[in-house]
Amino acid sequence: MKFLLAPDKFRGSLTAYEVCQAMRDGIREVIPEAEIVVLPMADGGEGTAEILTLNAGGKMHTAFVSDPLGRSIEADYGLSADGQTAYIEMATASGLRLLHSDERNPLKTTTFGSGQLILEASEKGARHIILGIGGSATTDGGIGMAAALGWQFLDVNGIGLSPNGESLTKIHQINPPQHLPEITVEVACDVTAPLFGPDGAAHVYAPQKGADAAMVAQLELGLQHLAGVVKRDFDVDIAHVAGTGAAGGLGFGALFFLNATLKEGVKIVMEQTHFESHLTDTDLVLTGEGKIDEQTLQGKLIAGIAGAAQKRGIPVAALCGALMVSPADLAHLGISYATSILPRPMSLQEAIPYAYEGVKNSTHYLIKLLNQVKK
Repeated sequence: MKFLLAPDKFRGSLTAYEVCQAMRDGIREVIPEAEIVVLPMADGGEGTAEILTLNAGGKMHTAFVSDPLGRSIEADYGLSADGQTAYIEMATASGLRLLHSDERNPLKTTTFGSGQLILEASEKGARHIILGIGGSATTDGGIGMAAALGWQFLDVNGIGLSPNGESLTKIHQINPPQHLPEITVEVACDVTAPLFGPDGAAHVYAPQKGADAAMVAQLELGLQHLAGVVKRDFDVDIAHVAGTGAAGGLGFGALFFLNATLKEGVKIVMEQTHFESHLTDTDLVLTGEGKIDEQTLQGKLIAGIAGAAQKRGIPVAALCGALMVSPADLAHLGISYATSILPRPMSLQEAIPYAYEGVKNSTHYLIKLLNQVKK
């Protein structure tokens, strides 16, 4: 039998590759000669850069860049084996997790460090960038990223502005750099918010980044102003495009300053890992994540995997720590079997170290049953 192992990470306990190892161990205990394809996956968020780098036979690199408040930090990015593609998560340089709770202020934070990572990768020879933009600490419309690449933002007196959320309302002139990196950029973006408005970057997401009502109002005006300057001076009107409000407007910035394309993170990962090609002659796809819940139903990784397998008539089994959807929901996704890996009620402190054994044992039980039925 051929098994395709394509799980996400179990957040806080196992990486996607460790989940694959546990699944593989469980299968080998029952069918030692089984053909097993290991394909650790991600949904475009945390861990995606490493997954795609490993899949491309590449290596992770580090660079000194600015954090959201301008302090020097080390941030990781990946390069494919041929050096042509870079895998970057903006959160490694501009993420909310880099700040203490009392430092969170989207008027002051910037995506400058994310732009530095893009520049670093291009200077290393990368010509294609896969950019994940989840988990940001910023609402700067992407002007920080652009400033790192040489764009200038000037006030009415021709004085340069700090590229942060506070400066958005003050922009009078935008000057492109003399030389832009020769790169194509795909943005992994699962947020469909426009740049501004009641469903936009400021109103919906800025409060999560430390903004009070007054800050939200100022940022909303700033994002509207940025879009207005871009429309006035460059005849580009994209603020309404779904995803431009992602990462505090970095979606907008990537579209305009980098001429990027916005795509669902799951689709990018599945394309980069050539997921569908691995389905050939597969008897069972085994996937999983820490929690299968309402978000899983809304088009995340498992839904994408199950949809692709369902088109080929290949059954999909899913393992998880917490199973929080109904059998009808699973059937709608295209999942034939799902179970929690926990054999009894456990606290989180107990469940985390048990996760590897739980995945292995749950896989063992499932494969043993399938093997007996087949016989």
